[in-house]
Amino acid sequence: MTSVNDVDRALRATPPHALLDTLRTLLTDVWGATGADLLMADYGLTVLQPVEAPGDPSRSVSLHNSAEGRAFGSQAPHEEHPRHGEHVRLHLPVTARGERLGVLTVRLPVSVGADVTEELAQVAELLGHEIVVAERDTDVYRQARRVGRLTLAAEMQWELLPGRACAREEFSIGAQLEPAYAVRGDNFDWSSDADGLSLSILNGMGDGINASLLTQLAVGALRNARRADLPVADQARLADQAIYAQHHGDQHVSALLLSFDLATGRVLAVDAGSPRLWRRRGTTVERIELEAQLPLGMFEESDYLPQEFTVLPGDRLLVVSDGVYDALSPLGEAFGERALARAVAATALLPAADVPRAVLDELAGYRVTEPLDDALIICLDWSGRQRREGGGTRTG
Repeated sequence: MTSVNDVDRALRATPPHALLDTLRTLLTDVWGATGADLLMADYGLTVLQPVEAPGDPSRSVSLHNSAEGRAFGSQAPHEEHPRHGEHVRLHLPVTARGERLGVLTVRLPVSVGADVTEELAQVAELLGHEIVVAERDTDVYRQARRVGRLTLAAEMQWELLPGRACAREEFSIGAQLEPAYAVRGDNFDWSSDADGLSLSILNGMGDGINASLLTQLAVGALRNARRADLPVADQARLADQAIYAQHHGDQHVSALLLSFDLATGRVLAVDAGSPRLWRRRGTTVERIELEAQLPLGMFEESDYLPQEFTVLPGDRLLVVSDGVYDALSPLGEAFGERALARAVAATALLPAADVPRAVLDELAGYRVTEPLDDALIICLDWSGRQRREGGGTRTG
């Protein structure tokens, strides 16, 4: 009998655009499936779209009130029994290292047991990893993520991103940009290794292509410095010099750079602009005050000094751009600290990957006008590293 490992080998040998075709054959031959569909979450995290009918609104499925959306949101298999159907539909989350990509729906003639459901869940996870690799060589899966056309600036920004979520033993991250199909200068980036996590939140000034190009320069400079193993303050200095050399102070980038030690929770931070940092510890929600330093590229050879704070297991950090903070209500009141603190508290039970979308939904209900600036939210849940001492385990 074909094993999950055999499925893995078959998917690896499949042309990038044909993953679903290969998988359908395997699902039919091994598990007796009568059909399968792959749906991708759109850039705005509002609907799931079938890979085989990208851009067809009649085939879209809501992420918020559908069986497929339930599997996506819970990140667990969900079995659906159509009222007059002769088959069962098993919805399986398609995820790669915490990045929620979509849902695989498998049609089966009868309900299946827990063992088969677990096998198919593993198949869906393998599919997620193969999609991430396949996207280097095909546009099929990216096309299925859009319900409309992205602006050129938005296309450039989404291509820069590492993903919208990431999960490891020590932390989990969720992030979202709005307006998803027309975002301009806001961006985020992260990278982790055996010892640390680097997280950057950027806001390039200006509109359209100019803002996107400016942010692209900043991301490239920061990655270049990070990959040279420079400390976070030196990363800021290098990016500052690169932007100033190109624009001579006429353009600048607001940035918040964070460097986490995975073993201790020690954080080094450089606050170079408008992104703001909040923390929920227990039931207390408060802003982490950092010394404001000059935005990147504003002056020649600016110096940057890191500040230090510590995160504890159970802490939640939330970073927001000024497009969130400065959004106005019908009465002209900024979303500001009180509304944001309420939103952080209201989303306390959600996983990190769901928090940005939930806060942005609260923001959309708060304002009545179209946003004048990009809105970016990153949520980081800190678990800490499990350290063994004398044969036991404790959270560090």
